[in-house]
Amino acid sequence: MTFDLPAAARLYLRPVQFADSPVRRDGEVVRLAGGLSWCSAFELIAREGGKRVFQRTIAVADLPDDPRVAAILQRITAPRASLKLGERVVRLDQPQVMAILNRTPDSFSDSRALSEDVDAAAGVGVDMAAAGAAILDIGGESTRPGAAEVWEGEEIERVVPVIRKLAAGGAAISVDTRRAAVMAAALQAGAHIVNDVAALLYDPQALEVVVNAGCPVVLMHSPEPERGPHGGDGYGDVLLDVYDWLEKRVEDVAAAGVDRAKILVDPGIGFGKSLQDNLVLMNGLALFHGIGCGLLLGASRKRMIGALSNEAPADQRLGGSLTLALKGADAGAQLIRVHDVFETVQALRVWRGLRDSALIAR
Repeated sequence: MTFDLPAAARLYLRPVQFADSPVRRDGEVVRLAGGLSWCSAFELIAREGGKRVFQRTIAVADLPDDPRVAAILQRITAPRASLKLGERVVRLDQPQVMAILNRTPDSFSDSRALSEDVDAAAGVGVDMAAAGAAILDIGGESTRPGAAEVWEGEEIERVVPVIRKLAAGGAAISVDTRRAAVMAAALQAGAHIVNDVAALLYDPQALEVVVNAGCPVVLMHSPEPERGPHGGDGYGDVLLDVYDWLEKRVEDVAAAGVDRAKILVDPGIGFGKSLQDNLVLMNGLALFHGIGCGLLLGASRKRMIGALSNEAPADQRLGGSLTLALKGADAGAQLIRVHDVFETVQALRVWRGLRDSALIAR
């Protein structure tokens, strides 16, 4: 099928009309990123001068014969490489849980005792891994709105002893930091992934650390990463603006020497975004497969859940967190970053069971 698509416009493909199985639907559905989600149509969007100039839902079989469309489709469908994390291999052909282990006194999830007791924090990490977490994400600085900045030396003291203990036990570990010195210390202690809310833009040395380490990295979107994870002046089109920003950041980081197969992207739910912005991003999450990288969703216990449920406090947002986790799984997100590991793993196992059943031809 042919469409009059402006030659100078940027094109986007948002997977829609999801299918629970490709069985007996040859040519009608495509698989997202080699995972367990399929779609039967795409929303084709053309953007020029900051405005959407074309937008139409098109069946898979009717996509236009345009090399730009073909290139995006190839990135959407290409399987994501597994992550080799020390002794462990984390496959990205199904949703995996990344467990949040914060060593900050004011975190969403962990008591002050965990910020003060290394053994207690390591014990929680062991329990999370036993509950089914594929990766433990350890952080020593709160990124909550209004949180005070932490001196990098203190951040290192918070995360390194726990990382060392858990790495010795064979856990796959991510360090949640935006500071190069913390990244370097954590990687030396046994961490395998850098998860940076500033997409390696806050600290001028951060990119060099990741390049030299050759480790996987998560690049998260925020409006002004050089200044902090929150702020910004809003968006013209939040879904496409965040997509464009992440695509450009991936290109820059890959050009600097990071293997593109080791880059994951995170749209940054709750970081410098309004409730409406966050809802738009959640509904359009599958669009980000067009960047061609693994996709991480971090929406656990976020304020948007409280805003939609009578301002429920952070420790009473389990239901909303599970809803968003399953929404992410449906959209093909490979990593779901959560506080409530056991409950999320259980929900994803049931989700997987439903998918497996649907794959059996009848």
